[in-house]
Amino acid sequence: MSTEMISILPIAPLASGIAAGKRLVEEAKKDPRIWLLTADVARSTGLGAFVDEFPNRFINVGIAEQTMVGVAAGLATCGKLPYLSAFAAMLSLRACEQIRTDVAYPNLNVKIFATHSGLALAKGGTTHHATEDLAIMRSMANMTVVVPCDMLEAEKMISALVRIPGPAYIRLRRGNDPLVHEEDFNLEIGRAIQLKDGKHITIISCGRLMAECLIVTRILSEKGIQARLLDMHTVKPIDVAAIEKASRETEMVFTVEDHNILGGLGGAVAEVMAELGNVAPLYRFGFRDVYAGIGPEEQLLDKHGLSAVKIANKIREILLHRGLITGSISPYPEDLPKSKGG
Repeated sequence: MSTEMISILPIAPLASGIAAGKRLVEEAKKDPRIWLLTADVARSTGLGAFVDEFPNRFINVGIAEQTMVGVAAGLATCGKLPYLSAFAAMLSLRACEQIRTDVAYPNLNVKIFATHSGLALAKGGTTHHATEDLAIMRSMANMTVVVPCDMLEAEKMISALVRIPGPAYIRLRRGNDPLVHEEDFNLEIGRAIQLKDGKHITIISCGRLMAECLIVTRILSEKGIQARLLDMHTVKPIDVAAIEKASRETEMVFTVEDHNILGGLGGAVAEVMAELGNVAPLYRFGFRDVYAGIGPEEQLLDKHGLSAVKIANKIREILLHRGLITGSISPYPEDLPKSKGG
């Protein structure tokens, strides 16, 4: 199969944040405990429908994320189920202490609806990038951390989190990303989804780069490299069993994320594999302890080796150097067709 024949993933009709917001409205119709709090960004985070439907269960605290967390904690102690809405960078960094002390420490039932994650606000610069948020949030005791990869997974995640007590951080996107899943897939918090089977290597990803990884598996298959692909939508609690199975059944494990390789998905997988011992080697794709820079998201991802072609070429290079494959490396072309609509 040539690279020109790689099927292109369809673009979702809605951004994951907007899809999740619509599902939250449906859940709120059934559950009067659900409230929404925002730091003056209800419309831009895709939650305008909730404001219109439930004005008496909506609080806009203004541009004061730290205050918003405190108010949500108070509501939770009164039996409410508050959802906080703001950009991921602002919630994980500006309100970090309040989330830890007011929500995670007392184990309150507060859900953190973090949008514009990763490089979704790429042109906004480092102040608006969220490439440390997974490391911060998963280090907090009691916190569940989830990263849906498309609008369908985001919708299911909202419904699942309503039914799970305790604090949770849901990392959402801004744009209309490719659809990875079919409508009828099953989702369970803490259990990875195997999207592709493969006996040679395993790729573990979540969020925005899952679509790139699907294309990577198809590129690698041209050279006879069969890649297992795991959607690790729950970074905490992570699916230890799936990681162990992959690290014992395949020759090498790769993690791929739009996050610093320190402390995020790659860090979580590395911790599991280190404790297992005597498993396959691991390589982490992500921002290698650097800030991404400023510019269009696709260009920044490509610059940092996180486009499908560059990931595939790097995997082949690593496998060749480790003696896991033989032959010479002829890089794949850089001009793969783009996804429909983007």
